[in-house]
Amino acid sequence: MSTVIDTFIAPPCHAEIEILWQDDHLLLINKPTGLLSLSGKNPQNLDSVHYRLAQQFPGCTLVHRLDFGTSGLMVVARNKAINAALCQQFSHRSVTKEYSALLCGHLAEDEGIIDAAIAKDPALFPLMSICEIHGKPARSHYRVVERFTREVEDGKLLPLTRVQLTPETGRTHQLRIHCQYLGHPILGCDLYGGLDLPGTEQAPRLMLHASALNFVHPITGEKINARNASPF
Repeated sequence: MSTVIDTFIAPPCHAEIEILWQDDHLLLINKPTGLLSLSGKNPQNLDSVHYRLAQQFPGCTLVHRLDFGTSGLMVVARNKAINAALCQQFSHRSVTKEYSALLCGHLAEDEGIIDAAIAKDPALFPLMSICEIHGKPARSHYRVVERFTREVEDGKLLPLTRVQLTPETGRTHQLRIHCQYLGHPILGCDLYGGLDLPGTEQAPRLMLHASALNFVHPITGEKINARNASPF
C-alpha cells in the first residue's frame, strides 16, 4: 500500500477569526477563507482555527471542519463533554447546514438534489471521486438564488449562478465535487474545475461560505439558528 504524502503548504492567513457568540460551553465563529481548520503534520501548517482558539480557550475542540478555502460558520466545543454531545447531533444528522456558493455557468433547473456516492482514492489524493461501488452515500440539495453574468478581462462575460447548498451528509469535499458532478463547479475551486473557464482564474478565493448552522445547545436545550451572510 502506497503512502500518501501531503505536500500542501498553506500561505499565511492574516484574517482574524470572528467570534460571533460564546458562553461557557461553546463558541460560534466565522472562519476566514485561507485558514486550515486543524493544524497539519507539517510544522509550516501549524496555524489553524484550532491552534488560534486554543490559545484563548484552552481545552476547546472542533466538532466539525470547513475546507481551507471555505469561510463561514463553525461551532466549537469548549470541553470534551460538549464535544461529545455536539458530535452526536452531527452523527444523527440533526444538525442542518446551509452554504452560499457561486457556480460556474447558468444552472438549467431552479432546484434539485445531487445523489452521488463519494470515495477516497489514494492515487488521486487530495481529490475525492464519485464512485457508486466503493463510495459512501452522499446527498446535497441546491436552490438557485440568482443567475447573472460578470465581466472579466477583454470584456468577456462569465455566466454565474448564486445557489444555496444544503448537504444531507458530510463527506470530504462533498459540495465541491457534487457541484462539479452537476456540471457547474464552484467558482475558484482549484480541485474540481472551478478555475478552468476563461476568466475564472481571476477568482480571489473559493466561492463557498457556510451561511447557516442549526443545532440544539447541549446544556440549555435551546435551538441555535446561526446565520452569517456571504461575503461575496
